[in-house]
Amino acid sequence: MNPNSWINVAHMLWLDQPAGVGFSYGDTNDKNEEMVAEDAYYFLQAFFKSHPEYQDCELFIVGESYGGHYAPAIANRVMLGNEASLPDTLPLKLTGVGVGNGLTDPAIQYQYYAEMAYHNSHGIQAVDEKTYQSMKDAEPTCVSMIDSCNKGGFGQDFRCQVADTYCNTKITGLYYRTGLNPYDIRKECGDQPLCYDFSNVSKFMNLDSTKQALHVDTNKSHAWETCNNSVNYKFRGDFVRDYASDVTALLDKGDVRVMIYAGDVDFICNYLGNQAWTLALKWGHTSEFNDAEELPWNHDSGLIRSSHNLSFVQVFDAGHMVPTDQPEVALDLITQFIKSEFV
Repeated sequence: MNPNSWINVAHMLWLDQPAGVGFSYGDTNDKNEEMVAEDAYYFLQAFFKSHPEYQDCELFIVGESYGGHYAPAIANRVMLGNEASLPDTLPLKLTGVGVGNGLTDPAIQYQYYAEMAYHNSHGIQAVDEKTYQSMKDAEPTCVSMIDSCNKGGFGQDFRCQVADTYCNTKITGLYYRTGLNPYDIRKECGDQPLCYDFSNVSKFMNLDSTKQALHVDTNKSHAWETCNNSVNYKFRGDFVRDYASDVTALLDKGDVRVMIYAGDVDFICNYLGNQAWTLALKWGHTSEFNDAEELPWNHDSGLIRSSHNLSFVQVFDAGHMVPTDQPEVALDLITQFIKSEFV
């Protein structure tokens, strides 16, 4: 048993999406957040109809990493569904959205990779000065390409893929050459494909007893694997798209709380970039949030800035996966968010 599991404070529903990842099956053509959000919205509709005992529960949508795309897009679709109130749809009690070490506003976040590699809170210089400057020099072109991608809606996949290739070759790729772990700048990556050994997870998920406990339809689902690269490839046109606007819409609605948190030794979705896009967010209380004092949080577990339903938390000494690196702190984080103790 995990004493720091989030099930201590909430009913948890884990969703393997898009179709084709985890044990999920179905149409695997999803390639952007419009499609993701539509599928997730109707999944939630089906779930709450099948389990009416949960219909009065507050709904918090939380994601990590690429969840910086997923969570805002899905939550925004839920909000729009509630507003439309179409026949045969349930109103969902959307209360909060959380993103941990996420990629949400790439045009801003890509401007902080060089800084994270060279000027981070831990004083770790992951690259030399020449490499740092090379990363900085690539930023204007990278940002211009990302902006071009985001101007054209979902018909600009080619431009978005070009931006993805350029930015990840000229900026993040230079960090990867160091051999350091992109999810924790304090560590070497090692020989594992994702810098961590997930073999026990894969073994457990593929046990017949696990599949039976989860009611997996073995006639439709494939073997569980850590990453489905064919699904990953389809989202190349989605990677550098901006989903901060969905966060704006949720905040301006006025009744949805948003928490952005980031472990401060993660490189790939680092705290500097996440902090920067929350400060740059254009919404009804931009000035109040930006003027809010950054305060010590949770007995010096981190720093927090919070105002009018938006909170940004820098979690000390945690990498990309805060609940893995700081499980007790992560439980405090989600507990305080759910209980609205930030604002």
